[in-house]
Formats: sequence, C-alpha cells, structure tokens
Amino acid sequence: MALMRIAHSFSELRTLLPSSRTHRSWLVPTMGALHEGHGSLIDRARSEGDFVAVSIFVNPLQFGPGEDLDRYPRTLESDLAFLERRGTDLVFLPTAGEIVPRDGRITVSSGPVGKLFCGRSRPGHFDGVLTIVLKLFHLFTPEGAVFGEKDRQQLFLIQSMVRDLDLPIRVVGHPTVRESDGLALSSRNRYLTSEERSRAALFPAILDHAARLWKDLARDPFQNRLEVCDTISRRLSEEGFVVDYVAIADRETFLPISGPAIPDEAFLLAAVHLGKTRLIDNRELSTGV
Repeated sequence: MALMRIAHSFSELRTLLPSSRTHRSWLVPTMGALHEGHGSLIDRARSEGDFVAVSIFVNPLQFGPGEDLDRYPRTLESDLAFLERRGTDLVFLPTAGEIVPRDGRITVSSGPVGKLFCGRSRPGHFDGVLTIVLKLFHLFTPEGAVFGEKDRQQLFLIQSMVRDLDLPIRVVGHPTVRESDGLALSSRNRYLTSEERSRAALFPAILDHAARLWKDLARDPFQNRLEVCDTISRRLSEEGFVVDYVAIADRETFLPISGPAIPDEAFLLAAVHLGKTRLIDNRELSTGV
C-alpha cells in the first residue's frame, strides 16, 4: 500500500498532486468526523480512479448564526488513521484562513433551489457549500468527485454547478449507508443521547412508510399523493420529532411538486430535529408504473 501523504497548504497540495496525464484522480470532500458512510465514498472513488484524495475542512461558510460550527465534531487523529486504513493517497487539511480569505467578497450563488428545503431553514448554507466545493475543484482539478445521496439537495446543486459552469469534472452520487435499524450514518448522530438514538430509528421507518404510501395512492385516482407530506409530518410529530420540513421535489428540477400534474417519480425530502440534533433523509418515490 502506498504511503498516505498530507498537505496542509495550497503550496504543499500542488507538490503532492499527481499529473493528470499519469493518474485519474478522484476527490472526496468531507468535514471530518469520518464514519463508514465516508468510507463507502472513498471506496467508490477508488473504483472510479487510481488516485484518491480526501479533504477535511469544517467549512464556516455553510454554518449560520446559532448553528453548531463550534461544537461540530473534530476527530482529526482518528480520521487520519481511518483514511490510512482505507488506502487514501492524499489528505488535504487546509486552514480556514487560507481557504476562506478574511476579506473575501465573491461567493457562488446556489440559485432558487438553494433557497428551498434545507436552504430555507439555513439561509446561505448552500452558497457556502458551493463556494468551497468550487474552490476544491479548482485546486485538485480531479477527474471526478463523489458525494453521498443522503443530502440530495446538496448533490443536485453541486451537479448543477458543474453543468452550468462547464467544469470538466464528473460528480457522482453514492447511496446512503445506514445503521442496521435504518438510520442514515451522519457525523452529527454522535450528538444523540441513547434514548434519542433509539427513537431516531423511527425517522427512516416513517419515510419508508411514505414511499409505500406513494405507490398505494397512485392506484386510487381519488386520492391526492401530495397528502403524503401531511401524513408523514403528523406521524413524525406524534413520535416526538420537531419537523423542519417534509416535501416532495421533482427529480429533474428539484422544485417542489404542488400539482395538479403529479409525476410518477419524485424525491421525498425531510428534515427533523430530535433534541439538539438535526437529521435529514430522503427517499426516491416511484409508483412502479
């Protein structure tokens, strides 16, 4: 196994990146506090290319006032051991002062979709995400990058940015990795108390029920499939979750579906709070037609 190298600055990164003529480099951007979900992204990147780079940077631009920037888990020592075991070739650990200029004035706009769903609850969040992802793309110039499907909205916006700005990069989504009870792996899951962790398993279970309900309602022309959102919101509230949003988005435009024409396939998106922890998840909806 090749030695994993670590870059702390732009200048170090430039000396450690291989030539695109000799290697197919793939990038996995992260905020650290790594788990098997990140591991699956690294494995996917390895299957696509022959040089895998991982960035670890807790991006302050994507945190709003009162959010958990200061307490976001930082586990660098264990992260580096995890990446080495996974066969990562290069790790980039930029400082906030270098990657986010103190007098920076230019950011990427996430457009109308960036103000919906999670963007409505977290104003400016996706602008911050896209700004740093674009900077990483410029720094690494990878053949491709891998992002998890747990955050469908983020994945959609990154793919849209690559398309709209004609970036020569493949962005692939990778399926969500889950615990045995269905809860999506997330660095923020460690915030949950033991009681909250047990209750959290109801979140994916209720979304699974919604996917089945979507299919069942499609067989009844007198039922409105958009009522799924109200049904799921009510069930989540009854189980002790504070619902941020439950919505159905068009797969092509990621805009909310409000009728009258309702497609057979869509995305169900949901965000809830359990105690002090915010959880997000989604499901692909299909009538099976």
